[in-house]
Amino acid sequence: MENKNRLDLNTELMVLNMGPSHPATHGTVRFFLKLDGEKVVHMETEIGYLHRGFEKHCENGTWTQAFPFTDRLNYCSAPQNNVAYALAVEKLLGVTDKVPPRAVYIRTIMCELSRMADHYTNLGAATLELGALTAFIYFVEARELTWDLIESVCGARLTSNYIRVGGLASDLPEGFAARVKEVFAKNRVFWDEFDKLLTHNRIFLDRMRDTGGISRADAISYAFTGPCLRAAGVEYDVRKAFPYLAYRDVDFDIPIGTTGDNFDRYLVRMEEIKQSMRIVEQCLLQLPSGPININDASVRNPSKEDGKTYMESMIFHFKNTIEGIQVPKGEAYVATEGTNGEVGFYLVSQGGGKPWKCRVRPPCFALTQAIGHMCTGHYLSDIIPTFDMINLIGGECDR
Repeated sequence: MENKNRLDLNTELMVLNMGPSHPATHGTVRFFLKLDGEKVVHMETEIGYLHRGFEKHCENGTWTQAFPFTDRLNYCSAPQNNVAYALAVEKLLGVTDKVPPRAVYIRTIMCELSRMADHYTNLGAATLELGALTAFIYFVEARELTWDLIESVCGARLTSNYIRVGGLASDLPEGFAARVKEVFAKNRVFWDEFDKLLTHNRIFLDRMRDTGGISRADAISYAFTGPCLRAAGVEYDVRKAFPYLAYRDVDFDIPIGTTGDNFDRYLVRMEEIKQSMRIVEQCLLQLPSGPININDASVRNPSKEDGKTYMESMIFHFKNTIEGIQVPKGEAYVATEGTNGEVGFYLVSQGGGKPWKCRVRPPCFALTQAIGHMCTGHYLSDIIPTFDMINLIGGECDR
């Protein structure tokens, strides 16, 4: 009789709203959950709590005035957004091959330093949310040292506004290569300590392995790119598939996973940090001398010295600032390999000093749409590492 009564119990699924004010959803995402106990039966993801209006802001300013807005897409790796936008504008102008080699190499260095800083932030914060405070401190220190390098180049740690159409805002500071060598030596020690603490840690493995997995076919279907796609076993990296900047001139490996779970995403990002150091070191060894800006005053603002000396330079300085760079009519799309995947800019010009259309392809949007698929059948606690390992950045996902 007792067993019969248990079978007759009237049970219902628990409906739970997780976010958008939940600390683990970072304030911009809401998960609508149906739970059977603590197991996720159904999960809907809703973004749309930021409303930054990035693309419309870009369309209401000159081509150059868009750079500070691009910083605020993935603000953990701002130079990468600067580069993607600059490459798209340069493609419209037809000056891609005219950018000086030194500027190309410095752009590559800044992209990889920001990739490292972003991975340090992601992995450190993710482990903190699983209770690993000591590991978090190691990678925050590594990130701060990397940000010191970025700050020494452009004067800012987070939102750099460093890249310009046709070149750069400034050259590398004196002694930069020596400083990089010193920082990388420390960061490799931090990487080893972080690895020892977590990679074979039983608690960490239980929280990460076999959770949030996605198959190779589903990852492609959801338009995954970046570490999350490579963790599922797909060897796609824009730097290799469609080389840009100095990536065709340096040697680096693409780490690939097998299961597509949270632990594979962790391993892929850990290895990418080492590969980024490798790329930066090669770029510094091969760094050419010469100018850092295209020699065309109608594209890149002339130097202050030229503006004070030559009337033509002063005229272009005023015209570029007030009217904007005059970009011919056309459209262009350029894809780059951001920290979280493909960052692409689609720009349309009707001829003039402002973009007529600015559209960005952010990697986080495609990754976020699949989180319900990845978490269904797992437990409520598994949402945290899964959400951490797609590394959602609200500024690019909800533009």
